[in-house]
Amino acid sequence: MIVLENLSVLYRSQGREVFALSDVTLSLPAGRVTGLVGESGSGKTTLVMAILGLLPPEARVRGRILLEGVDVAGMAESGLDRFRWTRVALVPQGSQNSFNPVLSIGEQVAEPIRIHQGASRTEAEKKTRRLLDEVGLGARIAARFPHELSGGQRQRAALAMALGCDPAFLLADEPTTALDVIIQAEIVELLRRTVRDRKMGMALVSHDLPLASGLCETICVLDGGRLVEILPAEDLAERARHPRTRALVKALLEMEQARP
Repeated sequence: MIVLENLSVLYRSQGREVFALSDVTLSLPAGRVTGLVGESGSGKTTLVMAILGLLPPEARVRGRILLEGVDVAGMAESGLDRFRWTRVALVPQGSQNSFNPVLSIGEQVAEPIRIHQGASRTEAEKKTRRLLDEVGLGARIAARFPHELSGGQRQRAALAMALGCDPAFLLADEPTTALDVIIQAEIVELLRRTVRDRKMGMALVSHDLPLASGLCETICVLDGGRLVEILPAEDLAERARHPRTRALVKALLEMEQARP
């Protein structure tokens, strides 16, 4: 489980403090999928980066971030290495930016396995082939370079890399951005199957309410850096109370009514 207690992230701008997140208290349970939704700039990605300790140096963090009961807020890199990849892994936004363009996909999926699990090169290569099969790419993809893959294939490879050290929790930051509708549906189904089969927890960051409500069990709505509402996904339309949540639901209903 990941627990955030009164988490705030702030920057100084023109002599004043600006809050990217403000006093967020939230539990992300193991074995369940939680959606973090809201418009651009609402604090979704900042929350994910804070959990992983990947905020820029000028960011100041207040509150607690508990990973398996250990407060990692402000922890040094050496301490965070106990959790990154092995306990909590990231599926980042923009799969092209996930990979080094001069290394093969296989090399990059295998690297965290060797570094964080102490696997030999042979063991890491064997596990890489298995992971690429698991995400529907096939072991032959290991020899290819990022520019040789489609956007959907790169996103699958990014998921394989995140799964390499068998984490208990995935943080998926807009994993279907820039993909067409058909490929989006394939990636969503892959995430659903992966979380179910591996009995993982996942936090899905998205501004796409239909996607989040279809994949997640709980929806958390962020607005202006604040957590304004938490609802079961199936009750979203009937029980939404906050104006931001109601606006998101209204937009969703209007989109559904406009479909031929």
